[in-house]
Amino acid sequence: MGSAGRGSAPTGGAGPVSVGKTNHFVTFVATLAAVGGFLFGYDTGVISGVVVLVKSQWHLSSSMQEIVVSAVLIGAIIGAAVAGKLADHHGRRKVIIAAAVVFFVGSIGTGLSPSIEWLIAGRVVIGVAIGFASCVVPLYISEIAPPEHRGKLVSLNQLAITIGILGSYGIDRAFADVENGWRYMFFFGVIPALLLGIGMLFVPETPRWLVRRGLVDRARAVLVRAVGPSKADAELATLQAAMATGQSGSLRELLVPWLRPALIIGVGLMFFQQFTGINTVIYYAPTIFEMAGFDSASAAISATVIVGVVNVLFTVVSLWLIDRAGRKPLLYVGLAGMTLSLTVLGVAFAAQASLGALAKWVAVGSLMAYVAAFAISLGPIAWLIMSEIYPTNVRGTAMGIATLSNWAFNFIVAMTFLSLIDGLGRPGAFLLYAALGVAGLVFTRLYVPETKGVTLEHIEAHWRAGGRPIDLGRKPAL
Repeated sequence: MGSAGRGSAPTGGAGPVSVGKTNHFVTFVATLAAVGGFLFGYDTGVISGVVVLVKSQWHLSSSMQEIVVSAVLIGAIIGAAVAGKLADHHGRRKVIIAAAVVFFVGSIGTGLSPSIEWLIAGRVVIGVAIGFASCVVPLYISEIAPPEHRGKLVSLNQLAITIGILGSYGIDRAFADVENGWRYMFFFGVIPALLLGIGMLFVPETPRWLVRRGLVDRARAVLVRAVGPSKADAELATLQAAMATGQSGSLRELLVPWLRPALIIGVGLMFFQQFTGINTVIYYAPTIFEMAGFDSASAAISATVIVGVVNVLFTVVSLWLIDRAGRKPLLYVGLAGMTLSLTVLGVAFAAQASLGALAKWVAVGSLMAYVAAFAISLGPIAWLIMSEIYPTNVRGTAMGIATLSNWAFNFIVAMTFLSLIDGLGRPGAFLLYAALGVAGLVFTRLYVPETKGVTLEHIEAHWRAGGRPIDLGRKPAL
């Protein structure tokens, strides 16, 4: 939460905050909300195994495979486009519950698909839920977490996404050799959907949203549980002061000069998260491994499970580092690692004829390194920074725009990957993603702020004072 006096200047300084144990109530609530991230990851990753099976069953061309994979992104764009406004108007908690309901319906519908057209429609429905969850879950957690633990708590969502992806790979492998096994891959999504929907009925709305709606007594009750009675009143006063700006959360207010840097940073991070190629790996990992020399669907899916394990393990590492090392150092290390591993993968495909059987293991190794680098950097940090840099009264709308851009970029990458392979060849496609990794390093150096340990209210004060993004976290915000 945003206490003005927690180890920093009361007017908005960005000095260090005291780090203690995370409140068990806050940890529980954040973990439950992060089940939305698990569903996001599961329904994103499960298609990698599904498409390998249905392309044979329904004799799908490369372009039709791209449509099956990308259909979920159309829904995600729709969901993200409305999620922010819904969250600002109805509350963060209710939108997460709505996402759980849509996840449940979509999982049943896709599992029962009688045709490819039905499957595509069901994936669009699931995409709407993913759009809701990707926007509102990190928003909800960031608004209920204290600043000294906000990084790891918001990043619980990213950890849940990676566990969901790994879970989907495991389910894909379990049913890879079963007749109509892809249907069971989809059906398993109903279990976490029920857990999320029922669980969110018993947790509170965020204090920031409650104060914004004038529900001060309810906000204080949540703050008492989150930070303790001794700090609740100070936290409440800080929130009330931050709300006294008269902002209504409109799109026009996001375009005012002092907020433009935050909007550019959010959209820019989403661009580099997607255009460095992560979802080509998530959606097409078995396909990539088949290109590299694995000669059966089950073998390719098994290799993909290894990538999923690496994704989870290094996201755990990121949770440990993110509030210690800071956001920017991890971005530097991660983007450099992603660029290097993509280069190795591109070179391996270029030399595939001479490497022979070794090529498939170079592909596995480079993809493992790539995913590890992503998992400690752009994976969690892009979503984390996006949840931190916007003022409370426009945060839902702003995150909706940044999330919408993420899914739009994701859609472009997913819809063009196989075509890019056809046009540039396998080496050219991955070397293009590597070049964009270099551009991401430059963007991080010039524009991305350090938000470690800085309260959300201090970040807003920094923008209002006309501060440069790269100065945030290095000097007082005012």
